[in-house]
Amino acid sequence: MAQLVPRIDGATVWQWYQGVGAEVAAAEWLLSALTDVDKLSLRLGTLIDRQSVQLSQPWAEILDLWQQYLEQRVPLQYLVGIAPWRDWELQVSPAVLIPRPETELIIDIVLEHTSSVSQSGNWLDLGTGSGAIAIGLAAALPQATIHAVDYSDAALTIARTNITNAGLIDRIELYQGSWWQPLDHLSGQVMGMVSNPPYIPTALVASLQPEVARHEPHLALDGGQDGLVAIRELVTIAPDFLVVGGLWLIEMMAGQGVAVVELLEQQGQYQDIRIINDWAGFDRFVVARRR
Repeated sequence: MAQLVPRIDGATVWQWYQGVGAEVAAAEWLLSALTDVDKLSLRLGTLIDRQSVQLSQPWAEILDLWQQYLEQRVPLQYLVGIAPWRDWELQVSPAVLIPRPETELIIDIVLEHTSSVSQSGNWLDLGTGSGAIAIGLAAALPQATIHAVDYSDAALTIARTNITNAGLIDRIELYQGSWWQPLDHLSGQVMGMVSNPPYIPTALVASLQPEVARHEPHLALDGGQDGLVAIRELVTIAPDFLVVGGLWLIEMMAGQGVAVVELLEQQGQYQDIRIINDWAGFDRFVVARRR
């Protein structure tokens, strides 16, 4: 027997939506993820006239998820199990960071700083987490092979699912290990390295938004005393792997740009070093090339 699709009348959903107060954006995200309601119908008020709203699960369960968000500040992406990122809906869990909109820019930066020649060959995503950057790289660089590394087996399980769902499992190699450790066979053969490493100073992790501090993996957040421990390793070791002219690109915390540039300059094997701002105007990325 076919399973009945849960439904509810639009007036009930509208009444609930009207009572969410300051959490409107979160409520809209939850409804758009778990029902066939779109944000426009919510904002225009046309939902109240709908006799039937299709649900992905019973309304009581959706309300329970909402209470977990309000009371425990569990990110909605974890509660629903998905997070939109560029052209994909990625599976997420507390084993991985929730991919952020600003990180989407990292793929555009790669395309802006590469030629048709350097868009082939071996590319690295170090600290892949959900696999978001690896997937973005594979889609943007169809002639490249992407090598994605993460220390967490649980994160790699999520990444493998997302890569498979994106139809890119034949283009992306996954490795368990710490940064460069599983990649010795690629020494001197890498066209580009991309990473969104842990960069929050240890003392600041507990003061982050509760959704982040309580629920996102600290392994992927905590960058050590000054937030630069992982970034130093990426700066130090990358020249052993990058070809001459190979791209080095990371995401960082706003305010770290000058320090990262200094690390690259002191290392002595980089050129064309540049800070790139995010949409909000904060220094968010640093790009350089192997000298």
